[in-house]
Amino acid sequence: MKAIMVVGTTSHAGKSLLTAAICRILVRRGWRVAPFKGQNMALNAYVTANGGEIGHAQAVQAWAAGISPIVEMNPILLKPQGDMTSQVIIKGKAVGRANALEYYDQYFEVGWQAITESLQVLASEFDLIVCEGAGSPAEINLKHRDLTNMRIARYLNAPTLLVVDIDRGGAFAHVVGTLELLEPSERALIKGVVINKFRGQRSLLQPGIRWLEERTGIPVAGVIPWIDQHFPSEDSLDLFERRYRGSGKDLTIAVIRLPRISNFTDFDPLEAESTVNLKYIGPKQDLGHPDAVIIPGSKTTIADLMILKQTGMAEAIQNYVAAGGTVMGICGGYQMLGKVVADPEGIEGASETRCDGLGLLPVKTVFKPQKIARQRQVTSNYPQPGLPVVGYEIHQGNTRTLDTEGTQYLFDDPYLGIVDPAQSVWGTYLHGIFDNGPWRRAWLNLLRQQRGLSALPNGIPNYREQREALLDSLASAVEAHLDLSPVLPSS
Repeated sequence: MKAIMVVGTTSHAGKSLLTAAICRILVRRGWRVAPFKGQNMALNAYVTANGGEIGHAQAVQAWAAGISPIVEMNPILLKPQGDMTSQVIIKGKAVGRANALEYYDQYFEVGWQAITESLQVLASEFDLIVCEGAGSPAEINLKHRDLTNMRIARYLNAPTLLVVDIDRGGAFAHVVGTLELLEPSERALIKGVVINKFRGQRSLLQPGIRWLEERTGIPVAGVIPWIDQHFPSEDSLDLFERRYRGSGKDLTIAVIRLPRISNFTDFDPLEAESTVNLKYIGPKQDLGHPDAVIIPGSKTTIADLMILKQTGMAEAIQNYVAAGGTVMGICGGYQMLGKVVADPEGIEGASETRCDGLGLLPVKTVFKPQKIARQRQVTSNYPQPGLPVVGYEIHQGNTRTLDTEGTQYLFDDPYLGIVDPAQSVWGTYLHGIFDNGPWRRAWLNLLRQQRGLSALPNGIPNYREQREALLDSLASAVEAHLDLSPVLPSS
């Protein structure tokens, strides 16, 4: 199997971004490549064409490689819940829930088998596998049960790049310390160091680069400048670090930053809208007076709903709607907008199994063991009829409408969502809804109309075309500063 590996000295070093960039760079050079991450822990998920869940970052990397995402690109996905456990997803399907000790006792061997089988599938179809690690490869307490870093690099004998985030400070110590903690066989696989997120003048860094290369015997394969463009995040901690693009935009849309927020990649297309100021608000913060509020998905709907109630955010949202505001709920947020959310079988693992919703939509949700994960293609009824809409579902809640007479269904499939008669409260199970350019613009134009603003043209491409341009720009920016020759196969 021909493969290269990308690991980082820390979390958030830029592994996902660099892996995507490398995939696009190699595709442009004529390689057939596939991304791979053996084990991912993330609440941003994507549903493949066959209904399997993988990390959203691996889907983006697949698109960077010009191919469709498949479950073999991320055979193990762990989705953290609020009770120190994670839902375990192997080859796209949920197989159980476990805490850390239970996970390694019950799933280590089956997980490694899923990893090796997936690598075999990818190797049979592609010239090269571009693998991404997780966190740091030098976590001493975790190395014996590593399923995603140097165990995979050793299995593949993969030349490896070590990425460090210089913007955090301490980059040289991070590199040297990481190398010191690797086993000799692991260290031998590190063929290049990549210094990422550099903001300064390269000439001032050069003495440090010379020292690092002399000290370690490993070349610095690249110094990647700070790239000021939004790239999909895996971790909700990144939401605290988002750099907003400033004021002066036509619309402000507030997304509630739930404690277990999931699939916040849903809002990347809104962030890409030049007339929209998208901001994330914690439950304890002041809601203010935005043009719209979005309640996103959640891995623990009842627990997050209770947080909204305890902090006063639930009441603030209810008052906001009563004053004429617009609210949209997606997946878990849709469930919260209803009358009741019930989890009689403890699917979410929380101590509370029932909670009154915000009472803004006439629906009731009951969680069931069977998880729904599938791609969808539907036609819109609102805000503009006849628009084709694509997206995907990921949920275990079964939501039914309590008042069918006054209900307005968003799509030609009634199950996927409803809107109130005033078109001020929207709820849907469809992730990726804002990726649909004409639908997104039609919804934004409703908000603009309320502000007395002129309508934006809605005959625009879907977000995937913007994402393609973003990936091309990312690849070009990285390629100009990265030498891949230390890790690429000779033929």
